[in-house]
Amino acid sequence: MRETWRWFGEYDPITLAEVAQTGARGIVSALHAVPYGEVWPQAAIAARKAEIEAAGFTWDVVESLPVHEDIKRGTGDLRRLFANYRASLASLAREGIKTVCYNFMPILDWTRTDLAAPAPGGGTCLTFSAAKMAAFEIHMLGRESAHDDYHPDAIHKGAQWYQDSREADRKALLHAVMSGLPGAVETYDIQGLLTALETYRDLSHDDLRANLARFLHEVVPTAAELGVNLCIHPDDPPRDILGLPRIVSTETDIRWIMQAADDPANGLTLCTGSLGSRPKNHLPAIARAFGARIHFAHLRNVTKRIDGSFSESAHLDGDVDLVAVIDALLETEASRGADLPFRADHGHALLTDTERSFQPGYTLVGRLRGLAELRGVVAAMTERRRNDQSRRKNGSSPSL
Repeated sequence: MRETWRWFGEYDPITLAEVAQTGARGIVSALHAVPYGEVWPQAAIAARKAEIEAAGFTWDVVESLPVHEDIKRGTGDLRRLFANYRASLASLAREGIKTVCYNFMPILDWTRTDLAAPAPGGGTCLTFSAAKMAAFEIHMLGRESAHDDYHPDAIHKGAQWYQDSREADRKALLHAVMSGLPGAVETYDIQGLLTALETYRDLSHDDLRANLARFLHEVVPTAAELGVNLCIHPDDPPRDILGLPRIVSTETDIRWIMQAADDPANGLTLCTGSLGSRPKNHLPAIARAFGARIHFAHLRNVTKRIDGSFSESAHLDGDVDLVAVIDALLETEASRGADLPFRADHGHALLTDTERSFQPGYTLVGRLRGLAELRGVVAAMTERRRNDQSRRKNGSSPSL
């Protein structure tokens, strides 16, 4: 498995020289300054690639080549948007960048209510409080229908939180939720968010699925011709939120997407944290079921609570059996003869992380800890597989 590191280019306070000290070999990046829906200029791609290579890395994965909101809504000049997306894929392919991660979540890329919640043992982590999110939707946005979307305990505790909160608390909650906007360069106030949500009014799950299917039919053939692997990122969290439908949340959703354009170029980014925050998702089983179509992996962990809340845990803690997931991914690598790129996704804010700025979740020390832990698991599982193969050749039983 190939170790990579997400780097936000000119928007990232962490330098490539610092990333080099983590041991990662590849970079996951994007042209974040290009407006959504516009063609990525060949020269800009080449310049970013040259910058990455000059620091001793390869540019292994694009995360993300964004999907314009009009494509998700099925509105606007779709012909131009599809053509631009295909043109960007072609420019990336000419530079030798063949793995492209994207998502199909309306408006928000991810949603958290706390960006610096206390973590066990010290440091801070990203957290989703169902109670605070219920308070945000019901009491701050005035979405009465959101009562149907939350556990009764979350609704009750959310009402109490709102009653006890001050203006500063509500601003902090709005800031946390808005940090999940793509790139988080521009954010909404309450009225702005309500206006954005209105553009999705009456859009159903079936509507969003149909719009995704149209996107796949428009771009997957081009990706296949170019030798580019597209890999959709799961919803985060994997549930409807803010009245917006989510359609990449379960094993059933993923299977539908893979069948909607049944081509290896239409693949999956296996994000164990996103899928892992839904109680019924079994990540090792999902990793095995879609191994042939997993082109990229985000490895992190979460600790869930019964009301729908979850916290991002240390990578080898939490509810997801990452050892079993990695075992499944190594099996996939062996069967495909591929070197699967992965990254330690998110990380606690630890030690000197608290003294510097960083993109939410994208710390230096915290991700370094996560990468080191995952590196150890990969090394141990790889060695076990070698030993098992040797035993089989010698007629012995494999290790348990």
